[in-house]
Amino acid sequence: MANEKNVLGGALKLCCGNGGFTREGFCYVPASDHGNHSVCAIMTEAFLTHSKEQGNDLSSPRPEYQFPGLKAGDRWCLCAARWQQALHAGCAPQVILSATNAACLRIIKLEDLQKHALPEPTNSTD
Repeated sequence: MANEKNVLGGALKLCCGNGGFTREGFCYVPASDHGNHSVCAIMTEAFLTHSKEQGNDLSSPRPEYQFPGLKAGDRWCLCAARWQQALHAGCAPQVILSATNAACLRIIKLEDLQKHALPEPTNSTD
């Protein structure tokens, strides 16, 4: 999994503390991840409400899964189909392209991700 690429063609960067299918904080997509948890997204109230209305409550804690629940501002590895659904509903959250796995491009157009991308931090050594 360490060799997975982001949507920009570079090495996949860390998304969050304990998110993603593997709970390693990277939006890895192993063969067992049928949900394609590949989009590094910044949660918003609008998205969390939309997701809950679709039957995927990401804001409520689930102690049995060591899941504290998400709030606006948190980063999380979303399913590509859920992000695409939110895009069509007008509430797609912003994304971190360097931490979004290229696997999402099977479902989402790069142009759509770019329209919702946060500016990438610049490296002063470049």
